[in-house]
Amino acid sequence: MCGIIGVIYKNTESAGLASVGSDLIKMLESLEHRGRDSTGITVGGVENKADYIVRYRIEDKNSNALEILSKEVSSIGGVIEFSEFSNGFGKICANYEGDLSKLANTIADIEGVDLDSIGTNSEIVKDVGDAVELNDRHSIGEIKGTHGIGHVRMATESKIDVSHSHPFWAYPFPDISVVHNGQLTNYHSLRRKYQDMGHKFQTGNDSEIISVFLAERIKSGLSLDEAIRESIEVLDGTFTYLVSTNDGIGYAKDSWSAKPLVIMETEDRVAVASEETALLSVFQDEIDRFEPQEKECMTWLV
Repeated sequence: MCGIIGVIYKNTESAGLASVGSDLIKMLESLEHRGRDSTGITVGGVENKADYIVRYRIEDKNSNALEILSKEVSSIGGVIEFSEFSNGFGKICANYEGDLSKLANTIADIEGVDLDSIGTNSEIVKDVGDAVELNDRHSIGEIKGTHGIGHVRMATESKIDVSHSHPFWAYPFPDISVVHNGQLTNYHSLRRKYQDMGHKFQTGNDSEIISVFLAERIKSGLSLDEAIRESIEVLDGTFTYLVSTNDGIGYAKDSWSAKPLVIMETEDRVAVASEETALLSVFQDEIDRFEPQEKECMTWLV
């Protein structure tokens, strides 16, 4: 059992960036009974004065990987405009005009470095432990943006570590990430297909394939809504998932509607979650809710 949540603000152009990080933490705290092994978020629409935001990890405190990372990014023409690193977790904002897969591979191939996300205006932060611990370590509540998704995990098959925590970034596509509740039965066949196409996977978690599938379909010319609708027909197994892009979020449910999802919407904000209790943590007034059924999907854009 896991829990997923998402939020998107509709009027940020006039009202400014919203307290998305704070909303996500409140919602995740209310779902901690659904999983305490790890917790993670994606925030989209964050302020970024460079081309890309890179989130990465270096677990070995004695490693010189941080120095190597800076040199390697520079060696392929990247210019780091901002850098911070604390307790094994790092973030850089870099200008880079080359192929993004080259930047991703350059960083991911450095020994001792784990790459969590690259985005034009989004970033993934995930860690072992619950939402309170995530916020204490990474100050999630201070992150402002336009939209975001989150996940609390109770590990079932794959191991408990940061890499196998949600959200899963669609390596190497910018800004696309997924949180998922369920289990895919055709994961291995889909993974082989995309590996044959040249895709690199960072984990053995079945949820990672959803983000790559959606990113590949969007790259081929489909809209987010079209890609999500196609995923319902291609993915086998049980799934309710949320996806975040550079300018919106969306959800999809399988043909059995086995995993719950509840939605509340006002004039300025939409919130979705596995349970209503998470929605009530950010909506103070009584608001009508609705629960999507089998094979339903929807998207919202900022």
